[in-house]
Amino acid sequence: MNCHCGNDKTYKACCEVFHRNNGKTDTAEQLMRSRYSAFVLANGNYLMATHHKSTRPTKEKKAIVKWAKSVQWIRLEVLESTKGTQNDTEGTVTFNAYFFENGNVDVIHEKSAFVKENDQWFYLGLSE
Repeated sequence: MNCHCGNDKTYKACCEVFHRNNGKTDTAEQLMRSRYSAFVLANGNYLMATHHKSTRPTKEKKAIVKWAKSVQWIRLEVLESTKGTQNDTEGTVTFNAYFFENGNVDVIHEKSAFVKENDQWFYLGLSE
């Protein structure tokens, strides 16, 4: 079975690596994909650890995990990545995350901002 994030690799060879190493990814897109897989698995600890400390929604962690468990995740579609490579310190990833909730298919469309600090990528929030 392919990884939740949509790559052709298995979860064990893909996002599980990042879930076990506290989000030490090479690129912003890898981090975004691993965060999507964390939503699918309702892994709140990973979502908090990879969310930049300046915008981390610590108080909402339980609600985020509860919501992530309440929906059926369908698929992730990465539309565009800007910067966010190994040599960058910032980047954006635009994506659609499809899910099934209350009998309807819905989608989160987001352009996410990422920042690299101490050689580690973090999710910052919505990009301008």
